[in-house]
Amino acid sequence: MTDVRPVDRLSESEAADVLALASAAAQADAVYPLSEDVVLRVRNGGGRHFLAYADGRLAGYAFLDDGAGELFVHPGFRRRGIGTALLAAAGDGPLHLWAHGDDPGAQAFASRNGLTRARVLWQMRRPLDTPLPDAALPAGVTVRQFRPGHDESEWLAVNARAFADHPEQGRWTEEDLRLREAEPWFDPAGFLLAVDIADTLLAFHWTKVHPATATDPALGEIYVLGVDPAGHRRGMGAALSVAGLRHLADVGLADAMLYVDESNTAAVALYRRLGFEVYQADINYVRERPSPATGRSGPA
Repeated sequence: MTDVRPVDRLSESEAADVLALASAAAQADAVYPLSEDVVLRVRNGGGRHFLAYADGRLAGYAFLDDGAGELFVHPGFRRRGIGTALLAAAGDGPLHLWAHGDDPGAQAFASRNGLTRARVLWQMRRPLDTPLPDAALPAGVTVRQFRPGHDESEWLAVNARAFADHPEQGRWTEEDLRLREAEPWFDPAGFLLAVDIADTLLAFHWTKVHPATATDPALGEIYVLGVDPAGHRRGMGAALSVAGLRHLADVGLADAMLYVDESNTAAVALYRRLGFEVYQADINYVRERPSPATGRSGPA
């Protein structure tokens, strides 16, 4: 029997169990089942957590915040109804769930439970040992690094304007930014700001370095790239992209990655011009209306 326990904040041992569960799923599926944002919530609190226990151990986990989240089950406990039990515990209202990797098992689970494919987030990659195009900054624009304790407020304002139509990135708060500044990977030298002569922030390219794992080499990431629509200048995005990629190459990385919505044709076109190709996809599944069939579908 599956016992699902909802909690608002995980204890230290519960958080460790969830991350161990995620590592087991990643080893089996070759893709990590949690986004960075959810990992930060697991460690630091926020949102609502659902812990599914079977045979006396943690067998599945779901995270929800304002109807959006993620759900996964330990490889050894799949096809036993644990995913369906977690979904039922989350309630029968509108729901947005991310599945990392376009996996047939996730597709089948979504179909059985009334979830439809709504968004596709591509992970794109390129090697850093191939030449990058020249891309000059617009006249009067220079690049400097982010200054912790000084640039947060202005960056948050520009980020909100640049991603006003983005359902996740545009909602970042000071807490979201501070949590990432406290992470071991944070490096101001890789957080590039494009400013004018008055030091007004016009655009930014925040890079991130991922350490090597069992399935991937160390990777550099175009973590967030944004241009203030109020101060947009032609070529800014391309020039900042190249500057950040050169920084990642200079610190010794061989490959770079990024995430971009499949539907963002302008960004996809820019990244393809810079030599990026699709590597894998994350899928957002949506249930728009209450589902009277919740809980009656086959096991997952």
